[in-house]
Amino acid sequence: MIAKMDVNDLSTFSVAADRPGSNLAAMDLKDFEEAMAHVCHDLTEFGWANLSVLDYVPPELIPALMAEVRQLHSEGSMKEAGIGRGANHSRDRSIRRDRIVWLKGDTEPQAALFQFLELVRMDLNRLLFLGLSRFEAHYASYESGDFYRRHIDSFKGRRSRIVSMVLYLNDQWQSQDGGMLRLFNRDSPDEICGTVLPEAGRMVLFMSEEMPHEVLTAQRTRYSLACWFRQDEVPIPL
Repeated sequence: MIAKMDVNDLSTFSVAADRPGSNLAAMDLKDFEEAMAHVCHDLTEFGWANLSVLDYVPPELIPALMAEVRQLHSEGSMKEAGIGRGANHSRDRSIRRDRIVWLKGDTEPQAALFQFLELVRMDLNRLLFLGLSRFEAHYASYESGDFYRRHIDSFKGRRSRIVSMVLYLNDQWQSQDGGMLRLFNRDSPDEICGTVLPEAGRMVLFMSEEMPHEVLTAQRTRYSLACWFRQDEVPIPL
């Protein structure tokens, strides 16, 4: 659940690098850094940004993550998510209906994912001077009829979750399948400023304390992973 990576060589990463027959992929850091510069510009100007990562991660990664979360969902390993934290944590299906499981980086797909998330953390710090020290991430599944009503990821001034990220894993997702992420203008909260289709490889980042957002009702099972880049060093109980 809690990650602070010490990566000695981030010039490349791959899924199943030690297995014969693996289709290894190198990541072009220069191209990714240029893409992250655009992302950071949009985070500053608008409070949110989105990017397809399919050109920057190994082609095996998104399908491998999808296969893993689908198996966890089918096995019943994912638990109904709640709202609030610590003593204020509760479950309310009128607000939130997804299921989640926290990631530890202890499978091959998760290990490759964590390397990618570490690159994102480093670029956010390099370009925006945010002082992000670690990240946490979980898988999420929304079955048909599930949603997550409008909310903000972190209370103003808490300075724990600073940047939120969602990475979508769904192949051939169409608008009629629902489940879109809807974001609201941080300066005019009744104004919709973005609606994102949860298609495979689409990454959305937004400022955790500033951007109201919601997940619209899914019409078929929808898979994603959520990540928060944090400034605090000591984990806060979930």
